Order: sequence, then C-alpha cells, then structure tokens
Amino acid sequence: MEQAFVVIAVALAVIIVIPAYRVIVGPTLFDRLLGAGAIGTKTVVLVCLVGVIFERLDMFVDIAVGYAILNFIGNLAIAKYFIVPKPDERLPVESP
Repeated sequence: MEQAFVVIAVALAVIIVIPAYRVIVGPTLFDRLLGAGAIGTKTVVLVCLVGVIFERLDMFVDIAVGYAILNFIGNLAIAKYFIVPKPDERLPVESP
C-alpha cells in the first residue's frame, strides 16, 4: 500500500512541472498567477501524501493547511499588486 502512495507522490511531483513551465514561460501575468496557484495546490496534496507515507497524517495536514493559506494569501497579494486600473478609474488631475 505504501508503494502506491510513493508512486502517486512521484507522479504528482512530475505533474508539478507542467504549471512550473507556465510560470516560467507564461505569455501573460495571469498565466503565471494560475500556474503558481496550481503548483501550490499540488504541493498541498503532495504534503498530505507524504504524511500518509510517514504515517503522521495529523502533523502533515496541519503543515498543508498552513501552506495552503500562505499560497492563497500570496496569490491574492500578487494579483492585487498587478491590478491595472481602467482609464476612467484613475484619479483626476487638477489643472491650475
């Protein structure tokens, strides 16, 4: 049974390469954000699988939840930083 989890964990680690390519090469910023979110989600699952392999799922679930929260907040912060205002939303410039 443990070998099945190891095989799944290795396959998941290999699958993380696909969004990593999108983060590195992504033509737009939004592709990079989506790739980073996908990597974070897959990493949370990978941490849980490691917890099953080491038979300490309770400890690794806490680590995975913490990582998921950090991933979510990080993606929100990056998305907020890169919001481009529409021309009509810019502050009016006062002319003398």
